[in-house]
Amino acid sequence: MGGGPGGTGGGVASTSLLWAIVMSAFAAFGGILFGYDTGTIGGIIAMEDWLHTFGRYDSTGELGYYLATNDKSLVVSILSAGTFFGALLAFPMGDIVGRKRGLILSCVVFCLGVGLQLITHWGIFVIGRVIAGFGVGLVSCLVPMYQSECAPKSIRGLIVGLYQLAITVGALLAAIVLNFTKDQQSHSSWRTPIAVQFAWAAILSGGMALLPESPRYLLLKGRQAEARKALGRLMSLPHNSPEVEAEAVEVSTALAVELQAGTSTYLDCFKNNESRYGFRTWTGILLQGWQQLTGINFIFYYGTTFFQQAGISNPFIITIIADVVNTVMTFVGVQLIDRVGRRRLLLVGAIGMCISEFMVAIVGVTVGHPVQVGGGSVVNLAAQRVLIAFTCIYISFFAISWGPVTWVITGEIFPLSIRAKSMSLAVASNWLWNFAIGYATPYLVNPSTTGVNAVKAANLGVKVFFIWGSTCVGCFLFTYLFVPETKGLSLEQIDLLYRESSILGSEDYRKKIIAEGETFTGNHVAEKEVHYNELEKQ
Repeated sequence: MGGGPGGTGGGVASTSLLWAIVMSAFAAFGGILFGYDTGTIGGIIAMEDWLHTFGRYDSTGELGYYLATNDKSLVVSILSAGTFFGALLAFPMGDIVGRKRGLILSCVVFCLGVGLQLITHWGIFVIGRVIAGFGVGLVSCLVPMYQSECAPKSIRGLIVGLYQLAITVGALLAAIVLNFTKDQQSHSSWRTPIAVQFAWAAILSGGMALLPESPRYLLLKGRQAEARKALGRLMSLPHNSPEVEAEAVEVSTALAVELQAGTSTYLDCFKNNESRYGFRTWTGILLQGWQQLTGINFIFYYGTTFFQQAGISNPFIITIIADVVNTVMTFVGVQLIDRVGRRRLLLVGAIGMCISEFMVAIVGVTVGHPVQVGGGSVVNLAAQRVLIAFTCIYISFFAISWGPVTWVITGEIFPLSIRAKSMSLAVASNWLWNFAIGYATPYLVNPSTTGVNAVKAANLGVKVFFIWGSTCVGCFLFTYLFVPETKGLSLEQIDLLYRESSILGSEDYRKKIIAEGETFTGNHVAEKEVHYNELEKQ
């Protein structure tokens, strides 16, 4: 049976909102592991000493030491190959060892991968990124799972959205560290940014060791006394208080309903039944894919080298600016999720990103490229500023919408019986698309090379933003047709919405549910009472 994020309302009530937020939000620190690595690798592959260590030398003297297109694709995207398998295995780990211990073990795996990346051997470096990615994949699924089960019900969107905020903070920290070490003419220029990742893993694992296990997981395993102690800590009440007992009974009731559905398999996630399992699973899988197809990781994987090619004198500073914008606007975005709504934010974000990316592409191909004048290259400073400005606007729209909202929807649209399995499939989809885009992008953007190690490439350069702009049109259409509005609903009410409403009519039906106080659990109990009364009459 599925033991994913759930409970009767997507979290627990608490007499101390601040303390509950601190405990449930701390797990979001796991996002720093992925965000920091994303930001780090983009800068490291542009460092002189790293290229001397792992790159190739151009015998013609034109390129000096460089990283071949195929090697660049491999070293950047291979982390996502590890995260794909890590996300798939997060479900059994979360149910076997628990959400809390699963996160701690994930940090151990991540540290092993980081350590291997400090070795000056190409094969070992790549293997290290795979192992580190495996740890990140586990974390990326277990964090929202833990948060959804422990966060206060009224701000579930804010709490789960903090995972995306942590990703942006990690990328910003990476940009800052890289700017301090980039000029060092030794292995420490790239080893230091990599080694810093040990600290992030230590903070996450150490903090999780002090936090309670998910009460829902403990109840799932029949550990009643431990579950009440964990609930007491989350609710800031004695473990034997009436409020804790009532919450434990409520969660146990939901689990009993889930158990009646029997043991589910991954195949059950795709059944087209009354609860629309298949529709919801494909929505999560495709939503995570569309998030990657916005092209956002092009900036954070290849932004430094892209800005270099555009003639910008200090691309590391521009990368920091982009990371600051991403972090600040994500902070704004997570506060809008429970106010503006999930669906509306996704629609607005898709439109804003589409316009911004087309502007970057149009300016780039017309006046944005360096021009050869008198034996040297001259750049159009005004065009450069426009490129940077619209890149930052594009990042802002992503940060308030498709960044955090995608994770929130993934954690809440699945019913209890398939939630963990469907969630692992959706998160794995994110990493699969991440890998594909990260691997393919250098072949799309870079020029072809000649010689013994020649690699054919499309040499699109800034024109790649025409592709990203077009995919944002797809993001808009997908949201409009397949993503309902779930703001203010409990997890059971979301299940009711999927059963009783169409996607286009979800906003009106959502308001009706809230106005009438309908819940799936309440309807289930009412149905049982009606059935019992009919039997009594017979």
